[in-house]
Amino acid sequence: MEKVTVNASRTYDILLGKGILDNAGELAAKVKKSGKAAVITDDNVDKFYGERVMKSLSEAGFSPKKFVFEHGEASKCHATLLKIYDFLAENGYTRSDFVVALGGGVVGDTAGYAAATFMRGIDFVQIPTTVVSQADSSVGGKTAVDIAGGKNLVGAFHQPCLVVCDTETLNTLTPEFFSDGMAEVVKHGMIKSRELFDILSTQNIKDNLVDIMKRNVSIKGKVVENDEREKGERMLLNFGHTLGHAIEKYYNFTGLTHGCAVAVGMSVFTHIAERRNLTEKGTADKLDALLVKCGLPITDPALSDMDKLYELSLRDKKHLSSGMNIVICSEIGKSEVVKMSVEEYRDFLKG
Repeated sequence: MEKVTVNASRTYDILLGKGILDNAGELAAKVKKSGKAAVITDDNVDKFYGERVMKSLSEAGFSPKKFVFEHGEASKCHATLLKIYDFLAENGYTRSDFVVALGGGVVGDTAGYAAATFMRGIDFVQIPTTVVSQADSSVGGKTAVDIAGGKNLVGAFHQPCLVVCDTETLNTLTPEFFSDGMAEVVKHGMIKSRELFDILSTQNIKDNLVDIMKRNVSIKGKVVENDEREKGERMLLNFGHTLGHAIEKYYNFTGLTHGCAVAVGMSVFTHIAERRNLTEKGTADKLDALLVKCGLPITDPALSDMDKLYELSLRDKKHLSSGMNIVICSEIGKSEVVKMSVEEYRDFLKG
């Protein structure tokens, strides 16, 4: 079992390995000496792993109860959140108890926000079961739900007390869902690690999952340590997301998935930046080749309506009163936040 420690506003460990899910209770007991556990998951994940985690928690001396909601981005909303609050209140959970977020990014974001706000904050353990959640969203304490105005617009920073990543849970993902999560893995290579990018480009990804995930959470963890509240360096993690979120909103979150939208966003911005001599020549083609290897798209019909995507991206969190913060990779493994006025950003999107 591998371990990465994150020293943010609270210090916690990310544990990674094959087959460690059945030890979740034992591992949680090392950071939570008592209390009840509320396992929050979705109906897809519950079928595979719900009872295994409940059994592990029970054997470790906790008294777990489980709340299951319908899978999908549409459930990442206040209606689900209110049901979780009611579940926690009706079952007598207190500040000495904790939430277990078992699932992908939707579960982690929603359950994490419930933990951040129920009784003004209780502990939570992340048990991510998807590529995107293991590589990215389970680390760093970002929790949120979506509203009609946009994705992740209502949330809180709330660090977990433990993250348990069993890479064997990725074996139950469909090829499409696995590919979707790889967008965030490619992103980390692009913004911070040429070595990771080269491993992804040249090696069999599924044969090296523990190493790849450790590299990802190490990158994410270090960025979070340096900038927990996203005032500077952490903005680099938004590479591909400014346009990606706009594409998701364009389809009202029912068309292109998050990872696919981010992949398109990374490709489009890198091609534009290369044409404007902001990025080393050849970078965009190398990025595109890796995205295609990972089963991800590099274009989408929504790009034909760039004026609409521009308007939608102005609703994103990267839009400040003074303009836009966008992320540009000058070369593979090196990135920077570029501040633009909204007029400069509109011009940038024109290519």
